[in-house]
Amino acid sequence: MEGWTGFFRERWADIATALQEHLTISFMAVALGSLVAIPLGIALVYNRISWLNSVVFFVANLFQTLPSLALLAILIPLMGIGVKPAVVALLLYAIMPILRNTYDGFLSVDPHVLESARGMGLSAFQRIMSVQLPLALPYIMSGIRITTVYIISWATLATLIGAGGLGQLIVSGMGVNKPELIVTGALGAIALALAADALLGLMERRLIRKYRPTSRITT
Repeated sequence: MEGWTGFFRERWADIATALQEHLTISFMAVALGSLVAIPLGIALVYNRISWLNSVVFFVANLFQTLPSLALLAILIPLMGIGVKPAVVALLLYAIMPILRNTYDGFLSVDPHVLESARGMGLSAFQRIMSVQLPLALPYIMSGIRITTVYIISWATLATLIGAGGLGQLIVSGMGVNKPELIVTGALGAIALALAADALLGLMERRLIRKYRPTSRITT
């Protein structure tokens, strides 16, 4: 116990820096992935070219099948090393689950509800924002929560291209044979993923209560 206390006292600044870097990389990847995937998923619902949906999902799924190290290696010649290629790589991984959940969430909306909204004079944009998006919100938030947990885990590899993060503690610990660094980096990533999932779950419940469609439309 004394060894761990001394370790934390000595390396606290390094741990805090690694945690901040990890949070930054993960947040940027999930946020950018959401900005790309959610509008794209909505657009695919209204797309009338059937084969285009298949192409988009195929490309998004292709990124999921690429090994993390291979994708990072591909991006290094194009973007160099550091935070930028790490965020781009994680962004590509974030697109598929959010895209799929957004698409499925919008398709799950009862057509009779949409017909009622159309009969009330709501435009297509109003139906999306006032009816479909609130009803699809549980699907979308589920995709974001799953993606966030995965991204926080995968972000530990960002240190291999100089992006820092909690993976730096793990790699440094392996290099100098210091178990404290390895355990701290691994447990830090686990704790961060659990905390992020709990926070997003709380956000999901509040958003659903706030933006639930009115009973005049949903009944």
